[in-house]
Amino acid sequence: MALVRPFRAIRPNKQFAEKVVSLPYDVMNREEAAAMAKDNPYSFLHISRSEIDLPGQKDPYGPDVYEKAKDNLEQFLDKKIFIEEVKPMFYIYRQKMGDKIQTGLVGCVSVDDYINDIIKKHEHTREEKELDRTRHFDACSMHTEPVFLAYRDNKKIDTLMEGYITNNRPEYDVTTLDGVEHKLWAITDDNVIAGIAGIFSEIPALYIADGHHRSASACQVGKKRREEKPGYTGEEEFNYFMAVIFPDKDLNILDYNRVIKDLNGSTPEEIINKIKKAGFEVEEKGTGQYFPEKKHTFSMFLEGKWYKLTAEGSVIPKHITDSLDVSILQDRILSPILDIEDPRKNKRIDFVGGIRGLDELERRVNDDMKIAFALYPVMIEDIMRVSDNGMVMPPKSTWFEPKLGSGLFLHRI
Repeated sequence: MALVRPFRAIRPNKQFAEKVVSLPYDVMNREEAAAMAKDNPYSFLHISRSEIDLPGQKDPYGPDVYEKAKDNLEQFLDKKIFIEEVKPMFYIYRQKMGDKIQTGLVGCVSVDDYINDIIKKHEHTREEKELDRTRHFDACSMHTEPVFLAYRDNKKIDTLMEGYITNNRPEYDVTTLDGVEHKLWAITDDNVIAGIAGIFSEIPALYIADGHHRSASACQVGKKRREEKPGYTGEEEFNYFMAVIFPDKDLNILDYNRVIKDLNGSTPEEIINKIKKAGFEVEEKGTGQYFPEKKHTFSMFLEGKWYKLTAEGSVIPKHITDSLDVSILQDRILSPILDIEDPRKNKRIDFVGGIRGLDELERRVNDDMKIAFALYPVMIEDIMRVSDNGMVMPPKSTWFEPKLGSGLFLHRI
């Protein structure tokens, strides 16, 4: 069963919250991070992407980058930009993007639950990215950004959190430049805190939605601290890491689309014929944009026209991961027709998050690419089914929106 416990958060002084909150460290490059933090000394990017304050440092993983993150964090504490709670608490975190609302619990989860697969994964991690956040957390002696977890909806938790929201004012109510509203309630009532922890102790599994590298890094730091303190009791904060835990019903998964640089020596007509032979019905939609309306349908943009591709039943495998649309596209079109055998390494393919819309696919094809494919979004049920069976999703399968705000809460280890 899942262990979820309160913690003494470090969070922005209310007057600074709107200036502190930023996007997660891993959704932008260095230049974009520098532009976002320009003229804002309070931006959390000075901590999560501290290389922006080292203009002569070209290596984002250099040791001075982590030292700078630590120094900047200490300055935020010294200047009272951040405050530290006097007792462990849970927090309710609500985000609103357009008409989409997701409400989660901020707390700490167990390193041992991660190791023992009570916290379930669906992705492999990359060593350099895992090592980066391990060094960052270790240098700062804090988990500076939360992991995005999910659980199967539980009415008891819904009732407790909605009741608290109804009867209490949020600590923060800010809207970021991307139009996302962020609200945070601090749960100070010890009875409510105990009630929430008790309900989560009955939940058999939590699922990583976004943040596999942060989870793995938090686990590595925990193991390192255990080695440094062989007499540890298990109650030390390094045995836990910070997460925002959402019910599955709230989550908003967008499409994660593909653009390819060339047609692998074929003409557009030959590509269409090859796709038909690969087991797809192809319907021309003209210049009007087309987005897939259900699973096993795809949209393709080629030579200024949109096409609807429908996978015939005979080409849809029964295997859990092979039957996902991202796998069907890869196995039936990208690999055999366009020669994209490993999408993680091939330089001829790029990936576009659904938040950018179909306009971005058209722009890329008209600019530097030749063909684009849009997919119907993966369902959270698919992710949980893959995780429950100890499998991994194909690369670049999911794009969660809105992204968690960074800098609203930190966990000292």
